[in-house]
Amino acid sequence: MGNYRFFRNNILSIIISCMFLTGCLNPQSDVEKIYRVLEKVVLVEKDFENQQDLIVRLEKEEKELYNQIMMLGMKQHDEIVKLADEALLIVAKRHEHLDKEIESLKASQKEFLKIKEIKENLDEPAQKKLANELYDIMIKRYDAHDKLSKEYSEALKNDKKLYEMLKDKNTKFEDLEGQVTTLNATYKKVLEANEEFNSLTSQYNEKKLEFYKKSGLKVEKTK
Repeated sequence: MGNYRFFRNNILSIIISCMFLTGCLNPQSDVEKIYRVLEKVVLVEKDFENQQDLIVRLEKEEKELYNQIMMLGMKQHDEIVKLADEALLIVAKRHEHLDKEIESLKASQKEFLKIKEIKENLDEPAQKKLANELYDIMIKRYDAHDKLSKEYSEALKNDKKLYEMLKDKNTKFEDLEGQVTTLNATYKKVLEANEEFNSLTSQYNEKKLEFYKKSGLKVEKTK
């Protein structure tokens, strides 16, 4: 089984250079409304970031267990069963955090969709163009995460199957080898989907900064 740890890009938060946004913009302006929605999305996705960190840590723990199993011979089957059971618990935890990650992105999308109508009221053509581009990128990002989640869920199923096979003393070596091959192919799809998600996240962050600057807001990136 290959090293399948991966990282997903986060939505950047933005610091506005003036003390209060309402001091820079008309309180009722559509730009301000969009700003408030986009920065609310940042807050909503904080839990998404937390779930990522937890998943990566669990992946590392599971990888260590898998390596220990691979170093044991079949005569040490009782120890293999013990380690496989520990790994199965981690697989279950990873699935729980994946579900929470999905919930966080759904909450993010629900918040983000609020700009759909607001952006249509922008009078400045360049602003409106950027807002539409920003919107399209983010929708693609949500779609990419949906694809990523499905691929990752499939990988977890294959992980579970592998450890159950390892626990079975009668499992043939060629069957184990075939499952490992299947698992590696699954994680290849996960990594490809993750790369697409990361790329769209980066595009969104750049377009968001561009929109803020075009709207007359002096901004800088911050974690």
